[in-house]
Amino acid sequence: MAYMMRQVMFSAVLVSGGMVALAGSQSTPTPKRINKAIELLEQGQPIYYTQVNRGGYDEGLALAQTYADYITYNLEHSAFDIASLEGFMRGLVEGGPTKSGHRTPTVICVLPVRGLDGPTMRANGWMVEQVLSAGVHGVLLVHARSPDAARAMVEAARFPRRAEAATVGLAEGLRGSGAQGNAARIWGISSTEYLEVADPWPLNPDGEILLGLKIEDRHALENAEALTKVPGIGFAEWGPGDMAMSFGLSRNADGAWPAVLAAARARVLNATKAAGIPFLNAVTPDNVEAMIDGGVMIGAANEAAAERGRRHTGRTMPW
Repeated sequence: MAYMMRQVMFSAVLVSGGMVALAGSQSTPTPKRINKAIELLEQGQPIYYTQVNRGGYDEGLALAQTYADYITYNLEHSAFDIASLEGFMRGLVEGGPTKSGHRTPTVICVLPVRGLDGPTMRANGWMVEQVLSAGVHGVLLVHARSPDAARAMVEAARFPRRAEAATVGLAEGLRGSGAQGNAARIWGISSTEYLEVADPWPLNPDGEILLGLKIEDRHALENAEALTKVPGIGFAEWGPGDMAMSFGLSRNADGAWPAVLAAARARVLNATKAAGIPFLNAVTPDNVEAMIDGGVMIGAANEAAAERGRRHTGRTMPW
């Protein structure tokens, strides 16, 4: 609520001793949430993302007005450089707000750690805390084979303030005091407000953090249903490239997936539907409407595909 009130206040500056409202302030959209991706998903609108593999302040500034609803910041295949990530987030803020009125696009970090099992994830939970402290809005866990690893990621993303954790099969959160200051500044809220809203959605309906899983090998596939039902997980994808490598396969000559891979995709899609969370898949301008109609809610998309998809679903939020 405090965030919304802050957004609707007219900005003003002192000019020659008088108070003057800044031009255009009345036409700026008023977001209902900090996290643009969650706000759209709650409206039933598919969302679209672009990806960067590295970058600091200049790259963030350049992407502040991106066509995408969110940016994947990929640390799986690049250096784990928190200083650059912090600069990237500052660049987004200084280049904002977005056309939708959000302070920044949503940013989700892909972690370099693999979700092979609970102990591995718990030993590397510090990565979750560090990227969230940089001000990002979510985390994506690769090679998520184990439901216990998924639970460990959720626990690493939460502060130990949530009394309901044990009732949903989670241990208490592991983020510590001091982790909120920089992130709160990036989000444009107080540290106290950050502590209240920096929690995974949809587990916490008011949460502003989006956590995802890549179910991208044959071992993870066997746990697709259990993985997607872990409390605090907000979306999942099937990772076709790694899934194909896991089975020792590639696309057919006509570009179609072999039957075993098509079945793998269908299993992950059906698991997300059963769990009530969004499914992620790459989309193109030629197939985006069919993908959306088939259940895709998050698309890796270029600008043309995103534009066509938004018009297909009648999006009203400015982009």
